[in-house]
Amino acid sequence: MSSGQDQSKSKYKDTVNLPETPFPMRGDLATREPEILKNWDATKLYSRIQEARNGAPTFLLHDGPPYSNGNIHYGHILNKILKDIVVKSRTMVGFRTPYVPGWDTHGLPIELAVERELADKRKSMSSADVRQACKEYALKFVDIQRAEFKRLGVLGDWDRPYLTLDAKYEGAIARALATFARNGYLYRGKKPVSWCPRDKTALAEAEIEYKDKTSPSVYVKFPLRTEDWAGKLDPQLE
Repeated sequence: MSSGQDQSKSKYKDTVNLPETPFPMRGDLATREPEILKNWDATKLYSRIQEARNGAPTFLLHDGPPYSNGNIHYGHILNKILKDIVVKSRTMVGFRTPYVPGWDTHGLPIELAVERELADKRKSMSSADVRQACKEYALKFVDIQRAEFKRLGVLGDWDRPYLTLDAKYEGAIARALATFARNGYLYRGKKPVSWCPRDKTALAEAEIEYKDKTSPSVYVKFPLRTEDWAGKLDPQLE
């Protein structure tokens, strides 16, 4: 295209009444999203939202805590974003929606991860030292996951989460259990549980992994006995 045609096209474009906007034509999300999140923190957006809804009906979402045993995965992402949509939608219709995130800092997944890290060193460590290593490992991934969840844009009281290793949390569990016992809701009985012979601990359903196995099946044919144990004919077979 010649320079004359370029100038002609430019003049024609200037005759069209196009609206002008300060918004950029491209999202540039890799840069913009961290800037937005930084602004949310600087302006204390979550606290201001709660203050603005002070006195309004409360909507609480009880969020089951994830294990703090690694980086978040797509399951965490889907779970947290869907719950964040619920909380924010309730805020928009007038509810006060305090959201307190939490982490499960106990459990076999954390123990196994620490055991892999310690390797042979584990054999020379006391139980107390292993527990301390598990605590440090869990708290490390609490900080990592918190940053990752905030990067998703999830609003919450991230500075004051609940942790299952917190003494106040453990004390609350003990008090609740004592209340159940006093009210007669506890009983001793037998129940089948999955047991790990290596770690010598009971396993939750989520911790059990199944493996398909093909086994030979043998069908044996036996003669049908038509008399019961007393030698009388079974009336159902008459």
